[in-house]
Amino acid sequence: MIELILIKFFIHDVSLFLFNALVIPVAVFSIFFYLIGITGFFSLKKIKSKKTGETPFVTIQIPTFNEPVAIRCAEQCMKMDYPKNKYEIIIGDDSPDSNVSKSIDDFARKYKNKIKIIRRGSNTGFKAGNLNNMLQYSKGEVIVIFDSDFVPPKDFLKRIVEPFGDKKVACVQAKWSYMNMEQSPTSKFASTILMVYHNLLARLNSAANVSLLFGSGEAVRKSTLVELGGWQEGSVTEDVEFSVRALTKGYKTFYIHDLEVSGEVPYNVRSLRTQQRRWAYGNMKAFLDHKKEILFGKFSPLQKFLMIATMLGYVSSFFLVAFMFFGAVSFMTGEPSTINVMRMVTEVAVNFVLASGFTFAGIVALSKENKLRSVIVVFFSALTIGILVSLSVCHGVLKALVGKNMYWTMIQKKGNDDFLLALDQPNYLRKSV
Repeated sequence: MIELILIKFFIHDVSLFLFNALVIPVAVFSIFFYLIGITGFFSLKKIKSKKTGETPFVTIQIPTFNEPVAIRCAEQCMKMDYPKNKYEIIIGDDSPDSNVSKSIDDFARKYKNKIKIIRRGSNTGFKAGNLNNMLQYSKGEVIVIFDSDFVPPKDFLKRIVEPFGDKKVACVQAKWSYMNMEQSPTSKFASTILMVYHNLLARLNSAANVSLLFGSGEAVRKSTLVELGGWQEGSVTEDVEFSVRALTKGYKTFYIHDLEVSGEVPYNVRSLRTQQRRWAYGNMKAFLDHKKEILFGKFSPLQKFLMIATMLGYVSSFFLVAFMFFGAVSFMTGEPSTINVMRMVTEVAVNFVLASGFTFAGIVALSKENKLRSVIVVFFSALTIGILVSLSVCHGVLKALVGKNMYWTMIQKKGNDDFLLALDQPNYLRKSV
């Protein structure tokens, strides 16, 4: 009995020590998010591009894997107000399901002179492998990439090619919007996570001339892409990796905050955890691959700080999860005593403020999107769904740190679900590659 009591006190002392020690890194990350939230209230310098007076030939690439919603994306691309003889559309179909491929073929026949279907019989190298394969068949001077669930506006091509008037510009990224934010509490939380990046951090990166690609609604100069060796196959965030590679080679990247392209966010917890785990892994791996160039390259101190913060921001989940875990353990193993309500409320409030920088940034981002009506749902989602997502993020970061591969997994989206129901097909979206 005495031994159990001693063990309990030992666990309490250790957990309390770790809890107090973790206050520092948690507060540091939280302060960072408070700061980027505060900057959201101010107008940042808008980077002007050297607009090209030309209309370069553009290849639109739509990579897909068992995603019939690619039809919706391609159909919207056909409505672009760009000269019809100045762009082509390629659907890179890696689908193993013949019924999905047949539906894509049936659609493409309506536009046989405009839409090409490229297949390679496998999903080797994941999305990056698909993009590299399509590159061989792309005639465009500029390559524009949309994930299958995205729906671009009619003027997208006109706007996205403008910065390429500067020959040093390698990449241009448009802002995302979220067509299914109201679908579920999870989709509201997922949208808010992205809003923090697109409305706050991406604007800071843009002001510092270190914008990164997001993976969809992006454009790259084909000659630069070829020169730098194409997309990194096997990467699950080939977008971030390539834009960092371009920056380290002296090229410019560009972010157009007022050009929006709509896409879908995960609407269930499983898909959101998968997405965030993948992005955490990819960002960490991209940093590890280019850490020397980032840390010791010709970037300014501010540029280095923002690149590190952007790519390593997911590390904050480690400290936050450990902070909550050891706090709970120290509370449960503490010596029973009369509850001091005022003290308890004060300590909880202080710890919440110390750890809630991202919550503050989320509220600011919601206000910038005129979505403050969702703040209560998002707040409670952060306290529930957010914990599960943080655990998945930790998993992704750890896998990158120890050098293990991460396999690309399809994320369930409403657009694909609707198409699959129309096709009377089983839902393949739950399967991993």
